[in-house]
Amino acid sequence: MNRLSVSAAKKQGQGSVTVAGFVHNKRVHKGVVFVDLRDLSGLLQLVVLESEVTAYQAVEGLNLESVLEASGILQEKPAKKGAEPGEKDFELLVKEIKVLSSAAEQLPIQVLQKIDNEADLDNRLNWRFLDLRKEEHRLIFSVWTELEKGFRKYFSDQNFFQIYTPTLMSTASETGADVFAVKYFERQAYLSQSPQFYKQMAMAAGMEKVFMVGPVYRAEKSFTNRHVTEFTGLDFEISYIASHEDVMKTEEEMLVAGFQALAEKNLPLEFAVPTLPFPRLTLAEVKAKLAAKGIKSEADDDLNPEEERAICALVKEEMNHDFIFVTDYPVSARPFYHMRHEDNPQLTKSFDLLYQGIEITTGAQREHRVEVLEAQALEKGMNLEELADYLNFFRFGCPPHGGVGIGPARIIMKLLGLGNIKEAIFLPRDVKRLNP
Repeated sequence: MNRLSVSAAKKQGQGSVTVAGFVHNKRVHKGVVFVDLRDLSGLLQLVVLESEVTAYQAVEGLNLESVLEASGILQEKPAKKGAEPGEKDFELLVKEIKVLSSAAEQLPIQVLQKIDNEADLDNRLNWRFLDLRKEEHRLIFSVWTELEKGFRKYFSDQNFFQIYTPTLMSTASETGADVFAVKYFERQAYLSQSPQFYKQMAMAAGMEKVFMVGPVYRAEKSFTNRHVTEFTGLDFEISYIASHEDVMKTEEEMLVAGFQALAEKNLPLEFAVPTLPFPRLTLAEVKAKLAAKGIKSEADDDLNPEEERAICALVKEEMNHDFIFVTDYPVSARPFYHMRHEDNPQLTKSFDLLYQGIEITTGAQREHRVEVLEAQALEKGMNLEELADYLNFFRFGCPPHGGVGIGPARIIMKLLGLGNIKEAIFLPRDVKRLNP
């Protein structure tokens, strides 16, 4: 198909062109049909005169969201009232129409409607391919794309390896989280809750810096606006660190690189590129700040959603920052492989990163000494035989290391002010949803 995009056609501004796209809107008048043609780059008005008999008959009864190809002559549109001097727009005087695909008359959800008249979220997700025809919804994935470009450039500049890890595992990779058990021939396997073990294997292999992007599964029966059962995780792991501070420094630099790449794209989105360094508070300091504001705590070893929102609001007010690292979580709230402080073994060298009121990251320095790992695993009630492959990573020398697991969809959710994390995911999965 010798086709120009709508934006390229308007840039050409004159002459013969062929364009193709969806019928966004249509207005039938005596002797003429106006069609707003939509492609990924924008809208172009097609003018189909009754004198062009074949083309006129093709579009006169055509339903919205049908797909067509149109050829004709570009002409300048009359200037709109209030237009800037010299501002030009173009329309296509159609000579030929090819209907590439006809849409059914009744759409299950409307595409032309503005966002404040949207169908309910469940119905939108049932018809996700129609939902994503809206420019404001496609923006979600433009933001995903540009952020990840920035992250990847940072990793490339810092000489990280990208690795791809299995999602089928012989044992659960996290303590305290529900897992999906699946039949694997004559035995049981689990869908990965995290690539954690394999990232650490890469450290034991001497790769020093690795990152990965891949699916993560959590069999949590959660019905909140921030939980799904499958999500895309962004993970990295680095070696030869002095403490979890090195991990936090790497993550904040990576996030700034992503935000800068997004800012350079000039998308219709308002946000601030965060400044370095990000604020840091221990969990104990956070609890004290919240208590002073009269915010009650449900647990001493973790933050609930209300506390996360409250501490982020305080940090924004006091430090004008959208991010906050919360560090030094108690052993009771962390996995067995998190390293503990030498001077206070009840606290781990771990952190969460909160962004605009929601946790987006858990990270830590890992324990790399096999005898300590074994003791901590037994303390958590874990079976060392089931962990044998993992523990072997540390029997033959392994550098000090640490890393993070990040939920990028939560970043997108907050950047775009979405009401539910499912909107930030191409095809979300939750406790009830396995379709489409």
